[in-house]
Amino acid sequence: MAKARPPRTIDSYTIKGTNKVIRVGDCVLMRPSDSSKPPYVAKVEKIETDSRGHVRVKVRWYYRPEESIGGRRQFHGAKEVFLSDHYDLQSADTIEGKCTVHSFKSYTKLDAVGNEDFFCRFEYNSNTGAFNPDRVAVYCKCEMPYNPDDLMVQCEGCSDWFHPHCIDITPEETKRLEHFFCQSCSPEDQKKLNSFHNPTRQPETKVDTKRRRR
Repeated sequence: MAKARPPRTIDSYTIKGTNKVIRVGDCVLMRPSDSSKPPYVAKVEKIETDSRGHVRVKVRWYYRPEESIGGRRQFHGAKEVFLSDHYDLQSADTIEGKCTVHSFKSYTKLDAVGNEDFFCRFEYNSNTGAFNPDRVAVYCKCEMPYNPDDLMVQCEGCSDWFHPHCIDITPEETKRLEHFFCQSCSPEDQKKLNSFHNPTRQPETKVDTKRRRR
């Protein structure tokens, strides 16, 4: 009886019914066994085919916050995923499409976020629930890590960023602010800075500074 030939590594795979080509290093959306759940996000590590032409992909899974041991927390973004240490060999037929997993910094600079855009700032140990890095910058009076889905306003005195509800103003009021100083910054600092600012300047709502780590 002839022995089955070992799988052969190939360079690419075209998703069935599309012209989208998958290569090693690409991120993909994979069909879940439960159709009520969103697609799984994975990174392709290897593509191989057997003697019968069946294509399989070795993938490294990204976990969504709700799939992690600690669950989703307030600072987790809607499109946030964690790069895990969980690998699998899957049929290429389960690939639904390509996606992009951005770095956290790159994601915050996107002009628009599409359905296929995600971001990752942590690696995740699927056995212990540990994260790497285990410390991230925190902001505001609530000392929470930055969630790119949340509106924040920057103090012109200390450069820290604050959530509107933490400083007792509404998002609408935040958007109308020409200048903002937190309670920790003195009136003298406000007067000094005000003399150097154009009163029509609008505040940014993107995070671009880090205060401290915990």
